[in-house]
Amino acid sequence: MTLARVLWLQGLPNQALSCVVTNIDDALAIDHALSLCNALANAACPIALLVGDLAAAEHYTTMLLTQTAREAFDIWRAFGNCFEGELHVKRGNLALGLQQLKAGIDELRRARFAQYLTTFLGRLAECHASAGDTLQATETIEEAIRRNEHSEERWCTPELLRIRGTVTLHGEAEDAAAIAEEDFLKSIQLARTQESLSWELRSATSLVQLWRKQGRTREAHELLSSVYVRFGEGFETIDLRVAKSLLDELAGHS
Repeated sequence: MTLARVLWLQGLPNQALSCVVTNIDDALAIDHALSLCNALANAACPIALLVGDLAAAEHYTTMLLTQTAREAFDIWRAFGNCFEGELHVKRGNLALGLQQLKAGIDELRRARFAQYLTTFLGRLAECHASAGDTLQATETIEEAIRRNEHSEERWCTPELLRIRGTVTLHGEAEDAAAIAEEDFLKSIQLARTQESLSWELRSATSLVQLWRKQGRTREAHELLSSVYVRFGEGFETIDLRVAKSLLDELAGHS
């Protein structure tokens, strides 16, 4: 795992972005195509998407796709297709994003390239759920969790559990809320164990959104605020903005 990803997981998104810029500048300075693709695929593109900087995500993804077309780096091109698919989804074009994300994942499968495949499957599951295909979303997130356990990629387990909870809430099971809450709580606890503050915030936000619908506003505010106050930077990033907005809303109803 790259240093930029570690910094983001620890709740240091600004430092993660700074690390990304340094990595890209270094790769460009030595004019080494493989190093540049490595920096773009393993750090720049995913970090930009994680913090919600869509302009940076588009810039880095375009760089990656251009470089891979020139150098015929098929695996990195598949990564680029997945990132571009995520970008389309975040900009509101779910159908195109879903199509491109699936194409990139299929290419990674054919190449038997497992690195970060579980995280792409997680994004794909969320997209299927948003598109109303709960069955496919469930199958996809379960595959991601199985792959994660088999490969022991434990770093992304909290996020996969959060996504499974979100997918469950899109279903029609009578006990969907209870099942989802259990996954959210497991995710939060594991994220705390791993000291992955950014995953903890995402899962706490998902759980709090559920509790808000159930009228558990005081409990929801206490949980989310206990995570939010542990951040010292990155307040302009998407996850922290969403959390702050939710906290303000909950404070008005407590």
